[in-house]
Amino acid sequence: MSKSLVAYFSASGITKKIAEEIAQEGGFDLYEITPQKAYTKADLNWMDKKSRSSVEMNDKSLRPAIAGKELDVSGYDTILLGFPIWWYVAPTIINTFLEAHDFAGKKIVLFATSGGSGFGNTVKELQPSAPDAAIIEGKLLNNVSRQEIGAWLQSL
Repeated sequence: MSKSLVAYFSASGITKKIAEEIAQEGGFDLYEITPQKAYTKADLNWMDKKSRSSVEMNDKSLRPAIAGKELDVSGYDTILLGFPIWWYVAPTIINTFLEAHDFAGKKIVLFATSGGSGFGNTVKELQPSAPDAAIIEGKLLNNVSRQEIGAWLQSL
């Protein structure tokens, strides 16, 4: 029997809410990707080229440190991986998460929240961080109902 995990990063709480609904609807385990240093409102100001998020997204080699509980992914077949879209892709902390674990042979289904942009090059930019996993562009889940989440999970 396959076991699934919902892992997510949320800077403002929006992605967290969706991740919790997915985990509850699917009966999946839940794991929060927690930055070692929390993002402040100023850090997230995309209009400021010197803000932390802007600097991280402009230098794709940066890997924000992760804190929080240890995670053993060996018991999971599928990981539903959620995040807000930043600059048309996943935040680089998602690369940090992927590089910290062995996802070989696992299916990683992405979900995201966004103020307006789509996944862009997200799969292409994440694949090198988990080269032996199947990373699948999932769905943007903005303002969705529990019923819509359930239908999406059924389609996986």
